[in-house]
Amino acid sequence: MSQDLIIRLLDLVGIGVFALSGALMAVRLRQTLVTASFFALVTGVGGGSVRDLLIGAPVFWVQDGAIAAVCIAIALVVWLTPEHWWKGQLLEWADAVGLAAYAVFGTAKALAWGVPPVPALMMGVITGCVGGTIRDILAGVPSIIMRPEVYVTAAALASGLFLLLQWLGTGTPVAAVVGAVAGFILRGAAIHWSLALPAYRGSKSG
Repeated sequence: MSQDLIIRLLDLVGIGVFALSGALMAVRLRQTLVTASFFALVTGVGGGSVRDLLIGAPVFWVQDGAIAAVCIAIALVVWLTPEHWWKGQLLEWADAVGLAAYAVFGTAKALAWGVPPVPALMMGVITGCVGGTIRDILAGVPSIIMRPEVYVTAAALASGLFLLLQWLGTGTPVAAVVGAVAGFILRGAAIHWSLALPAYRGSKSG
């Protein structure tokens, strides 16, 4: 599988599953189809839009009208289908897939635009995390990044492993797949076992 195809697939997977998570959030809040479509769009493209603005690239979905259409179509499917199809932790797992895939894609795009490795890693984290953050803020629920559960760390693992394997010369397809899978596994473990990093406790008085 070619390098360009791998990166493009990661892009589409990230957009699609984040759009799905946004639509799921809206229907769980008993919102209209218009609101579900809006949630799907801003969740699907939010992280990538911020990334593109930061690296000086044209905002990707403005240049490709099909992306907005896909996000709206996903919202329509979720809104029209039976609620029991979408019960359980599907929102969390969809978000996990988007987080891992989009973190790698964001890093790869930043590198392609001449961004050095460390800022490129941060662009990957932003790409993977911002869409879900916007979704949660709009829904009025505590943002995922403000919970102790491992989240940003999983995006950083996906981006960092991708960069490391690129540096070791494995090639972009292998680095992209391994990075995305590792990020997904870590986030999946956090969902399943409620893994969390230690929270700041402050100094003890007295």
